Amino acid sequence: MADAEVGDDGFDDDPTVHRLQEAFAERVGQPAALFMPSGTMANQVALRALAPAGTSVLVGRRQHVVSHEGGAFGLNQVAQLHVLDDHDGTLDPAEIAWLLEGSRHRWPRPSVVCVENTHLASGGRAWSLDAYQAVVDVGVPVHLDGARLFNASVATGVDPAAYGAPAASVTACLSKGLGAPIGSLLAGPRDFVDAARMERKRMGGGMRQVGILAAAGLVALDTMVDRLADDHDRARRLLAAVEDRWPGSNRGAPPELTTNVVLFDHADPLALLGYLAGEGIGAVTLGPRLVRLVTHHDVDDEGIDRAVTALKGAP
Repeated sequence: MADAEVGDDGFDDDPTVHRLQEAFAERVGQPAALFMPSGTMANQVALRALAPAGTSVLVGRRQHVVSHEGGAFGLNQVAQLHVLDDHDGTLDPAEIAWLLEGSRHRWPRPSVVCVENTHLASGGRAWSLDAYQAVVDVGVPVHLDGARLFNASVATGVDPAAYGAPAASVTACLSKGLGAPIGSLLAGPRDFVDAARMERKRMGGGMRQVGILAAAGLVALDTMVDRLADDHDRARRLLAAVEDRWPGSNRGAPPELTTNVVLFDHADPLALLGYLAGEGIGAVTLGPRLVRLVTHHDVDDEGIDRAVTALKGAP
């Protein structure tokens, strides 16, 4: 980062940002990409660019864009939100097709379907390629919220480009499991990225000598993807400890589908979080009575040992 060659990304002339954007676009099978401050902004910018006024955006009711972006859709978008059932992390292609047919009867025309992969609220569940392709095949453009796309790829063995190429737009987060300090990426066709660049500016996301951050993003893409399998193994150890302490509390994916997220019910999450903090273990709530544990680069086997021991004595 200290040695990064920088320019002014506000004028699209930071060479390190260019390298990062090109590397990501190639990885996800898209022509172009745009460096973003956060995944939330990447989602909001994509929907601004893809969803005209008077259309509908189809999205799972527990997806990040609905539940974890502070109501940003209502502030930033001109389209109408239509939520679908996503209890297992996936969407039903038949329901999407039904809504598309409804546009012939003066219903709002679906302009975008949002797919979240991995799906946070179902415990970091990765989409199978067949299920994903079935949604794509309906014919409504797909925005792929791939904040943890590389976790999905490592878990399923599906190349990121197989998920990314059929989408109208695709995001991925450089922090979280990939370990960069900040940043996400948004990719798509070149005309889409040009439109997204203007929407990013309107939302205050234009940055200047940001190559210092893009340099860390390049390290993340180049060196941190394959090791995500270690995070998945460690998350399964956490899930086993949670199941031992609170049988039947798991609200996420079964062990064979676990990536790096563990979700479970607890009667008093604030008391549990306070106890875990006292043991040096970070955790958060994801919803009412719902606790989330996540593994990442900074959690090694010794850290998992400590967390498992703490969970055994948790209130």
